[in-house]
Amino acid sequence: MSLFSRLYRGETTFDFVGRRRIGFTVSAVFLAISIVSLVTLKLNLGVDFEGGTVIEVANPADASVTDIRDALRDFGLEAATIQLTSGGSASGVRVETEVIEDDAEEGAVVAAVATTAGVEASEASVTAVGPSCGREVTRSAVNALVIFLAVVTLFIAWRFEWKMALAALAALGHDLLLTAGVYSVTQFEVTPATVVAILTILGYSLYDTVVVFDKIVETVQISDGKSSLPGVINGSMNTVLMRSLNTSLTSLLPVGSLLFVGSFLLGATTLREFALALFVGIAAGTYSSIFIAAPLLATWKGREPEWRELEGVTVAPAQLAAMPSGKKPKHRAPLEAEVQKPEQPRAEKTQRKKKSKPEEDPSESAPPSDEVASQKKAPARPPSPGGGVKPRPPKKGRRRKR
Repeated sequence: MSLFSRLYRGETTFDFVGRRRIGFTVSAVFLAISIVSLVTLKLNLGVDFEGGTVIEVANPADASVTDIRDALRDFGLEAATIQLTSGGSASGVRVETEVIEDDAEEGAVVAAVATTAGVEASEASVTAVGPSCGREVTRSAVNALVIFLAVVTLFIAWRFEWKMALAALAALGHDLLLTAGVYSVTQFEVTPATVVAILTILGYSLYDTVVVFDKIVETVQISDGKSSLPGVINGSMNTVLMRSLNTSLTSLLPVGSLLFVGSFLLGATTLREFALALFVGIAAGTYSSIFIAAPLLATWKGREPEWRELEGVTVAPAQLAAMPSGKKPKHRAPLEAEVQKPEQPRAEKTQRKKKSKPEEDPSESAPPSDEVASQKKAPARPPSPGGGVKPRPPKKGRRRKR
């Protein structure tokens, strides 16, 4: 049977727990790159977070970025962010500068950009965001993220247990840091749409993690203390592996079309920041639920005494994966209370029973020889003189009339 067939049927036997160091190492490398990039390059925050002035005009003259920058040099704004946009047959220019407090200076800058692009100043679109507004947007985004993480942690701790909540929180932090590192490396602008996309990808990552944890709890109940923790987790993850991959692929295909086709090929740059966060976050969430959350849970719970007693008592992952998943108990106890100690062999139980019984004296237990002789049954009939058995006399009764 091919790998795809076994993957589709949930019959794979990948040892995720035994090879968890590989996943931890790969994640550590990417997280280190992200941290270094965030410290050195930092994030390219948009005007909605830092404040500033945004000027958008059409570009019938096909002015280049250098032409627009030369026009802004006279005002000391040569460090402004300039983007050439395109929407179908029309092209445009987007200029982001620092906050221009003087209205007259702002009008002169708008006129210079419009003249270079070949349009009138009245046709330009100007948006000004003050520093206080940018700080308020940043504070709201951080508050939303903190509240989301707190609620998610409390829910998983109530639904499963606190170690699963910590493992899920570690996976979410992994996805957040990795997505921020990609934005720092690529220097894509961080906008409010990026924050919305990040909250969305955290939902995807949390969904995959909860599916894996729910299957682990169910497999613990089905195994009934007959498998070690690595066997339970490997069997559960092999069972839901195809489900997680299908969910992620069906989400990555449309998001990838937005990112690569809509943004890079068709020039819809407004979708770039939103689509990039979704694409990176969904891929990172699938990876973290398989290679971060469950292996971390195995590492932390493997130190508990209940699971240490089950070391070496393992059911094959294929057998755990083949167990039915439709029958679930109505009430599920916490994972710590679901582990039962393995039953002792019958030989040990019989030996203990023998030891518990007091040994009897053979002289007291054996009956006297006379009693033994009297207990023997007498022969049913005395032997006949010829040596055979004496025949029985006919039974008395009424004769039948003919």
